[in-house]
Amino acid sequence: MTKDIPHIKFNASTTENFGFEILPIEKIAREKEKYNHNPELPHQLKFYNLIFFTSGSGRHFIDFNWFPVQENSLVYLTKEQVNAFDFSANLNGFCIIFTEQYFVNCFSNLPEDFVFRLFNPQLFSPILRIPKLSDFRTYFNLLQQEFSSTESFNQKSIIESLFVILISKAEDLKQNQTFHIKDNSKIKVFQKFTSLIETHLSKSRSADFYARELSITYKHLNVICKELVNKTAKTVIDDFIILQAKRNLINSSLKITELAYKLGFEDPTNFSKYFKKHTSLTPNSFIKSISK
Repeated sequence: MTKDIPHIKFNASTTENFGFEILPIEKIAREKEKYNHNPELPHQLKFYNLIFFTSGSGRHFIDFNWFPVQENSLVYLTKEQVNAFDFSANLNGFCIIFTEQYFVNCFSNLPEDFVFRLFNPQLFSPILRIPKLSDFRTYFNLLQQEFSSTESFNQKSIIESLFVILISKAEDLKQNQTFHIKDNSKIKVFQKFTSLIETHLSKSRSADFYARELSITYKHLNVICKELVNKTAKTVIDDFIILQAKRNLINSSLKITELAYKLGFEDPTNFSKYFKKHTSLTPNSFIKSISK
């Protein structure tokens, strides 16, 4: 088996596209043979995707876990996440896909911590339930109608405005359904912490190291992590490393020994033990499980 899985880039269906597109799930399922990858098999996104399921019930694969979805479920998929559809269910809906540049441009006037929260799978569940009485669907219908229009004046600006409204409506619902983080200073520390992990992944797996880099105490870092994601700082580090290991195991031609060194393990055996401790699988067993 090849370990590589497709890296899906944003590919507009029309030359007039400006980094934004709405695709019906039924169309993706119906025309899946036309794609250079099977949407029902794991693939890694190189763009952002909001999936709005408008009817039916089933499941969706996100970063190596299956999540139940149903009518009025909104799925947040960020760039680099691994996902897959399950067309065996009677799920209908739409994929709102957009590039990172489009995303940045739309929310350039909002605080950085707000944008960080929008598509952060560590802070929130990737699934948001949209209440039936919410006006979210009204704005989605307006957005879809505008996107489908062929003779709309100033279409790009109208779509951008409706998209920002739609995201804002979803965030308002999220605040009512989940634990809302009010202290922005803690979010900024957590954001810097996760950025440091990504930068120094091969250098250290020690929470003390990252606390020193942040110029705070280990205890303070732990308190922030527990409050925001209900995990210790060490668990946040371990979860990040395991996720990167999984993505690399199925996405690259790196040998397991090479991956071990890349992730900062001096001995590949220690990496295998570390991976099994956190997943109950050896790296090779994990690869085989994904192929099934």
